[in-house]
Amino acid sequence: MKLSEFSIHRPIFTWMVTLVVIIIGLVSLTRLPVDLMPEIVYPTLSVFTSYENTGPEEIEELITRPVEEAMSAVPGVEEVFSTSSEGSSSVRILFAWGTNLDAAADDVRERLDRIIGRLPEEVDRPTLRKFDPAQRPILMFGAISNLDPIQVRRIIDEQIAYRLERVDGVASIDVWGGREREIQVNLDPAKLKALGLPLDVITSKIRQENIDLPAGIIERGNYEILVRIPGVFTDLDQLRDTVIAIRDGVPVQLKEIASVDDTFRRITRVVRINDKPGTRLAIYKQSGENTVEVAKGVLNEIAGIQRDIPQIQLVPVSNSAEYIERAINNVGSSAVYGGILAILALLVFLVNIRSTLVVAISIPISLIGTIALIYFGGFTLNTMTLGGLALGIGMLVDSSIVVLENVYRMQEGGLPPVKAAIEGTNEVAAPIAVGAITTIVVFLPMVFIRGISGVMFKQLAYVVSFANLMGLVVALTMVPMLSSRLIRVVKPVDPGAKRPVARMVRFFLDGFRKLEDWYKRLLHKALDHRALVLAVTAALLVGSVLLIRLVGTEFMPATDEGEVRVTVEMEVGTRLEVMD
Repeated sequence: MKLSEFSIHRPIFTWMVTLVVIIIGLVSLTRLPVDLMPEIVYPTLSVFTSYENTGPEEIEELITRPVEEAMSAVPGVEEVFSTSSEGSSSVRILFAWGTNLDAAADDVRERLDRIIGRLPEEVDRPTLRKFDPAQRPILMFGAISNLDPIQVRRIIDEQIAYRLERVDGVASIDVWGGREREIQVNLDPAKLKALGLPLDVITSKIRQENIDLPAGIIERGNYEILVRIPGVFTDLDQLRDTVIAIRDGVPVQLKEIASVDDTFRRITRVVRINDKPGTRLAIYKQSGENTVEVAKGVLNEIAGIQRDIPQIQLVPVSNSAEYIERAINNVGSSAVYGGILAILALLVFLVNIRSTLVVAISIPISLIGTIALIYFGGFTLNTMTLGGLALGIGMLVDSSIVVLENVYRMQEGGLPPVKAAIEGTNEVAAPIAVGAITTIVVFLPMVFIRGISGVMFKQLAYVVSFANLMGLVVALTMVPMLSSRLIRVVKPVDPGAKRPVARMVRFFLDGFRKLEDWYKRLLHKALDHRALVLAVTAALLVGSVLLIRLVGTEFMPATDEGEVRVTVEMEVGTRLEVMD
């Protein structure tokens, strides 16, 4: 028994399977992560090294070049880029697409360990980062307040950032601007020289005194008590009274060779919100999380923070979730409108409500089944997958229309509905299967494209293939089953009928027949003048190829996020006050 025949004779089983597919698809839709574009993992690692108060030339000589030399020896490296700026070095390592970045990161760390001894002692340990374009902040807020700037920054660090980091899906919070409390120790060079105290001795002594130490365990009855010796400075006097060294039997305290001030860290970034000094908070989501849902959770938490801490006003600066929602909704709306237009076109051409109803039922079933395949394929709901769905709507309708039209023709030939559905479906099953497979074969090579293009369009190819497969399955199961019960041969429209609907249908059919007659005449002329047709076709082909050079090319079309960003570069060494 063939698939279509089984579906026709087992309608309840067919409906049960269809309902299972619908339920799985709807559940999958609620769990699909939503993002603007597919997740892209660039084969790039970056090594960042900080060396404060050092010029770009020294950074390049002391840090960048040794790191570059070490990275060039890592297996699989294609290119190495570096940037040396004041106080920092950045070395970017580009690997071949498809490289296992985890294994590559291990190789990079091993090479870094070998050159650590060649770097200056004061240099911070190099940090390794993966390049993830998705790790742009999904939300940015500006905090403004009339409170003391140091107090505002402390509240943000200790309360606001802490609460936002607890939101599901949030990876980290980056805080810029404001004033951070800093204890400054300003040494007197003359006294240091007179006492013969090197700088590293002073920093080492302060570090040793400012530490908590474990002191073991005390057993008390049935309990064990952990003992800790608190040694962290709790006020400035403790720091000032720290003994740095002993000279001639006399202890030298820090306050004798330096001034200790409770102040704020040197400002290197200025943040203004609505022309007022403020602090910027950038919220990053965890990889693979639903951007829109994470943004909603953060906004709900922000509303609670505003109620609990009214002294600080959080002003939204940017929200990428809104742009993603607009983009996804636009593509989704286009797909819905395409489906509606397809149904209306079918109604106009078939002039049969029941036939149109069969196709109208098959479209959402195929789409929901495709969504389930998208979920189990590990994809996200993005512009590429939705674009594939929009493309797939027209393709999945084709198979259903072919089956439906053939079943209708069989009924017009005098076969009963069930027999017509079986014979009509079996007659076209092979051609529509070949047609669907042909479309899949056309799109599947995109899966094997290397580089970022392959990553971008792989999901599109898969979704179009999924849609064609689901459309084929529905065309061979649901469509014949519904056709056997819904489709009946209708009488042609009475030429004398005066009802508005009848006149409209008759008008369209007359126009369609005229168009068909005109096409027949054109086809006869083309067959009578084959050489001319071939010449015109060749000329159009050559002209099209020549016009390709006039068409602009770009990787992705320009987008409008509704924001304006202005970047100004000043001469190297320009003071922050001048920039502000």
